[in-house]
Amino acid sequence: MIRPFAALAALILALPVVAQDIYKVDAAHSEVTFKVRYLVGKVSGSFGTFSGTVVVDERNPAKSSVEFTIQAASINTNNEARDKHLRTADFFDVEKFPTLTFKSVAVKEVAKGKLEVTGDFTLRGVTQRITVPVTNLGASIHPRSQKVNAAFQTAF
Repeated sequence: MIRPFAALAALILALPVVAQDIYKVDAAHSEVTFKVRYLVGKVSGSFGTFSGTVVVDERNPAKSSVEFTIQAASINTNNEARDKHLRTADFFDVEKFPTLTFKSVAVKEVAKGKLEVTGDFTLRGVTQRITVPVTNLGASIHPRSQKVNAAFQTAF
């Protein structure tokens, strides 16, 4: 039986897809990391393959949304034997459940740049509704591409 992550952090540096308020997760400038308690210590790791879309409505944050998908087989704890075991049916069962997903159902602004994003998180075919805090780290125009970049951070 897999235990929920003690913490999962994702820094999402996004590039716009269509309009300034729709962003595609830029995996080259983003990360999905975790730290779980194991016995008396902690094990850190990451997932290397993920994608997502963030829709930001500055005027009405409740209309914002997030969709995020992680490829379970891309887990990396810097220990090949452990990672192989984590991919088995004892943990992630990547053959049967290749992805972890999050799809928001509600976004609430709790302070300037601080959001609570509620959504359905699916792991090993089990979906639970969770609320995660999200910080909007800001946006800027990339000097070379002239595209708008936006950054967000969460941990749960």
